[in-house]
Amino acid sequence: MAEAADFQGTSASPARRWLRRAGALLTGAPLLAGLLQLPAAAPAQAASSDTVSVSVDSLSPSAPTDGDTLTVSGTVTNNGKQAVTDAHVGLRVGPQLTTRSEIDSVARHSDELQSSTGSEVDEKYEEKFDKLAPGVAQHFTLSVPVDKLDLGEDGVYEFGVTLSGQTSAQAWDHVLGVQRTFLPWQPSEADTKTKTTFLWPLISTVHMTAKTGAGELQTPEFLDDDLAKELAPGGRLAQMVDLGKDLDVTWVIDPDLLASVDAMAAGNYRLQGADGTSTPGSREHQAIAKQWLAGLQKAVAGKEVVALPFGDPDLASLAHNGTSVTGSLSHLKEATDVAATTVKTVLHVTPSTDFAWPADGAVDPSIMKVATSAGADRVIARSDSLQETAGLPYTPSAPRPVGGGTTAVVADARLSKAFEGDLAKAGSATLAVQRFLAQSLQLNAQTDKQRSIVVAPQRMPTASQAQAMATALNALQGGTWSQPQNLTAAAKDKPDPGATTRIPSASSYPSSLSRQELPGTVFEQIARTQDKLDKFRVVLSDQSRVVTPFGRAINREMSTSWRGRGSAADGYRGGVEAWLDELADQVKLIDKSETKLSGRSATIPVTVQNNLVQPVGHLVLRLRSTMPTRLKIGGEAYYEQPVEISGGHSQSVKFTTSANANGRVTVIAQLYTEDGQEYGDPVTFDVKVTEVTPTVMLVIGGGVLLLVLAGFRMYTQRKRAAARQAEEDGPGTTGEDTDEPGNPGAPGDRLLEEPEETDSASGADDPEQPSDPAPDTAPESADPSGTGERVDR
Repeated sequence: MAEAADFQGTSASPARRWLRRAGALLTGAPLLAGLLQLPAAAPAQAASSDTVSVSVDSLSPSAPTDGDTLTVSGTVTNNGKQAVTDAHVGLRVGPQLTTRSEIDSVARHSDELQSSTGSEVDEKYEEKFDKLAPGVAQHFTLSVPVDKLDLGEDGVYEFGVTLSGQTSAQAWDHVLGVQRTFLPWQPSEADTKTKTTFLWPLISTVHMTAKTGAGELQTPEFLDDDLAKELAPGGRLAQMVDLGKDLDVTWVIDPDLLASVDAMAAGNYRLQGADGTSTPGSREHQAIAKQWLAGLQKAVAGKEVVALPFGDPDLASLAHNGTSVTGSLSHLKEATDVAATTVKTVLHVTPSTDFAWPADGAVDPSIMKVATSAGADRVIARSDSLQETAGLPYTPSAPRPVGGGTTAVVADARLSKAFEGDLAKAGSATLAVQRFLAQSLQLNAQTDKQRSIVVAPQRMPTASQAQAMATALNALQGGTWSQPQNLTAAAKDKPDPGATTRIPSASSYPSSLSRQELPGTVFEQIARTQDKLDKFRVVLSDQSRVVTPFGRAINREMSTSWRGRGSAADGYRGGVEAWLDELADQVKLIDKSETKLSGRSATIPVTVQNNLVQPVGHLVLRLRSTMPTRLKIGGEAYYEQPVEISGGHSQSVKFTTSANANGRVTVIAQLYTEDGQEYGDPVTFDVKVTEVTPTVMLVIGGGVLLLVLAGFRMYTQRKRAAARQAEEDGPGTTGEDTDEPGNPGAPGDRLLEEPEETDSASGADDPEQPSDPAPDTAPESADPSGTGERVDR
């Protein structure tokens, strides 16, 4: 229905073109009638449709005007088993195509011999080959003045290049191969020009991990060095910047790409290894990243820049599978908030964050709701999703108010998909360019109403696709029927009152896109990782060192670039969670073996280790007795103390215990955050209580007393004996004998010391009453625990 009135509003051509076109038709009519009267022609052509392939590698200018010379070059290849003789390559101008659907039809059958190709241009403009051997390719170049093509009124013409010749099986001149394309013909300025917005996307896959180095610079770690290949001269992203700088386009950028390139340009980045190690990145690649950023900064100066949420989150996956998981939408909000800051910091321009872009522009009510939940009030959709239902005879303008203050900016599907597929071959790229220009010109000719049309190509064009896009845009911007416009202006343009504003239902969402979505388990894992991050962050003195890299990694886990790459996505998420677990485990309790408690009271030390580079705090260590009737800690069933440890240190936290009975008691040590959440794994150990009883103490005391009395008796007896000996020896001899080394009084001195040594060993004055030669517990101490000792690693 939309094609029914495609002729409406077409401007009249000069009279001379009508006459010239009419003459050409009259001249070609007898020839066409003669061809139609050959009964064997159609079957013969059908049988030999694969005999010769024709490739149009270049067509210049893409949209010729009066006075131009059209140059066509390409190759012809004999794919058959027989040689082709008396061959020549010729140009043919077919009929004018009056609808966009006709253009599609010609493109679908561009190399089929059965379809009419129009009359051949004068033989002066052909190239001859005496013989085309099987398997041989021949290059050709043809140039013809445009006024020799006998083009009529303004519009799109089918244009063909054919190879004609003979074979031994078909010894008459006939067409053996053809390649059809399009010739846009608008030599003078159109009365009404279409305002065309072309999005130029700078988006890549995920490259950065959550890992950063321990130093002040927090050296980032990359999955691989693939980003450097894209940035290097000739690479995909290098081509996008080099080509885009001269085009009037709207740059659509994923801030994650800028953050990744900026991290690479800063130097000292590292590459993840297969065995868990990492290696330094190349200094050469660092220079490449710097050069690319400098070129991009110049390219976007004065141009509109649209920033997608950080990581380019998959809005459809989130809408269909993630909203039921608590916290999923908050990640989209965070990704949107950080987007503008990232772009402004790296590119020094203020971007627009008003636009959301679901995958392939496919929308339904849930996608629209999620897309606008983070603050964007304009959603880039595509016309093959939000299809026209009002029966308009032309393509309406892009903006559609869909309610709630939201505008759907509907990109034209035909123009947006024109550069998909493999365009590495010159022939494929040329056909894509000519088809794009033909659709654009035919769209402009539909009505005399000026409209705003948006082109939203694939998210990550290849280098060859980017080159084809740039070729088409250069022709379009230098043409006579279109004028450039940025995306914000297109979104603000006056909507067409007849255009549909009805968002398609969920059931109409393409199944091919549904199969590529992130499943609900992905968002559950993301929520689990976020929960672990929230618990870990509260103990850190510098949260930004962990929260920032992990927050951005979680954004990357939701990236649209994971579509069709499920295994890689699973590996990335697993790596992020595993690294977070490893970091959190750097703050832990040291395992304890069985502890022996001698006496009624003692202290039990529990060691907390911090292998992070930054101090940790806001932790509480709780020690709990499983049998408080036998062993109490701090006078209760459990006791807890605050913990603060410097980076790279350990700390022994001392707990006072009191025993009421002998036996084995299990004790549990557990770290908690200040808000009562368990942190890390508990440490469980046994305490063996060996308390000394009063009866045993009495026996020991009695034995000590007997030893003291016996020693005293021996001492007095020796003293009396010495006195009697002195009396018998007479006066004056006692002192000399006493001073001699062999004085019998010396053994008495040693004996005098023996009771004191025995008294000390008995432990009668020791309140601890040790019963084990090497007790595990220390006497009770009131000294506070320090911030920790350096960890020996």
